[in-house]
Amino acid sequence: MATVARADVVPATVASRRASAGLWTNAWYSLRRDRLTMGAAALLLLLAASAIAAPLFAQYVFHTSFEEQDLLHIYAKPTFDPPAYMLGADEIGRSQVVRLLYGGQVSLFIGFVAALMNLTLGVGLGLLAGYMRGAVDDLITWFITTLNSIPIIFLLLLITSLFQPGALTLTLIIGVLFWTGVTNFVRGQTFALREREFITAARTIGAATPRILMRHILPNVLPLIFVLAAIDIGSIILAESALSYLGLGVLPPTPSWGNMLSNAQSYATRAPWLVVAPGAMIFLTVLCLYLIGDGLRDALDPRLKAS
Repeated sequence: MATVARADVVPATVASRRASAGLWTNAWYSLRRDRLTMGAAALLLLLAASAIAAPLFAQYVFHTSFEEQDLLHIYAKPTFDPPAYMLGADEIGRSQVVRLLYGGQVSLFIGFVAALMNLTLGVGLGLLAGYMRGAVDDLITWFITTLNSIPIIFLLLLITSLFQPGALTLTLIIGVLFWTGVTNFVRGQTFALREREFITAARTIGAATPRILMRHILPNVLPLIFVLAAIDIGSIILAESALSYLGLGVLPPTPSWGNMLSNAQSYATRAPWLVVAPGAMIFLTVLCLYLIGDGLRDALDPRLKAS
């Protein structure tokens, strides 16, 4: 009987500890049991690690650089002899696999850093506009409306005429100009949460505005923000492809998944394998980000804690 009593007590103790744990502790507890999300995170980390280690792969495995040309291997088909052409070669004989690894550095940097800038600006301004209302909301809404009314292509042409196109310039442009959608979303969510009972109770006991925003409103908005972030990073990578094609982004010979995919369009019928590799990398990255965002939403959403 004593053994049975102990077996009954231990699960209750563990359950009570987990129930009283914080938001992030509970989220990590749920994520560790979500195999799909953890698998997507592992694949994304593998892609990022491969991109970071691109110089090592180029020097010690493939023995070539992303700029090295070999006119004897123009449009070479995929082959393992030599390994540098395992994904084929482009129109001037450059190794596709090496350029793909280096392109991952540029595309992932632009995607993650620009998305971080978008979220920082968008979430901060959205919380302020939705909670403060009044003149603050009017000012932020006016600025968003004014920015959205300017044709983006002319704004990009103006900026790139003043600054040299490149990865850093493109990151700053996207990070500074593409946050308005996140702000509108967070503002709308904050409007709804502001009138909830737990926010009214927090104001009643004298909680300061920063505490209400960070401890009560942000955790309720955060799950959906992760989904937006996942979609945003993928959209930024695709936007980089379009802007590079117009000469407003990353220019050759610096590789990125975007300009590799854009350049491959002109000879897709002659060397279709050159389209597959960068397209597959963009697809896998966006898919992993979406799965991670969906898993984080399920783990962080306070409304799903009971389940």
